[in-house]
Amino acid sequence: MAAADNHAHLAAATRRRSASARDRARETLRRLDREGSPVTFTSVAVAGGVSRALLYRDPDLRHEVERLRHSTRSTSPRQPAAHRATETSLARRVENLLDDVKVLRAENIKLRDKLALLLGEQRATATSPRDTPEPLARPSSTTCLPHNPAGQTTITTPRSR
Repeated sequence: MAAADNHAHLAAATRRRSASARDRARETLRRLDREGSPVTFTSVAVAGGVSRALLYRDPDLRHEVERLRHSTRSTSPRQPAAHRATETSLARRVENLLDDVKVLRAENIKLRDKLALLLGEQRATATSPRDTPEPLARPSSTTCLPHNPAGQTTITTPRSR
């Protein structure tokens, strides 16, 4: 009896396993980048369940690991990909903020004008001295003499300055 030729099936299984490992490595690279986690050959291999040899042998994976690894060598902690801003998004943010400032300034001017009108109306409709605040009394040196020879009370006030 002749042995069964399983060579084609084994080769296909090897290709599927290899493709699956590459897919896991790519997905792990994307996930680590999104999370802002440090990207190294070891961290990708452990997190993705692949061998470091695969990462070194595959030129695309190796290039991506090295690119992300070098982008994380700053002294500050890495931001997740979702939090990183492009120049376009930053310019759009600035435009939106400037528009908001214009709207708020216009609203502020309207409110100041309205307040001035209301205060003017309030002042115009004040009918009695009680409606308007009294000015603060200044301390004076007013003295009253109880009696003078003519029999009248005399009031003395300070001179104007």
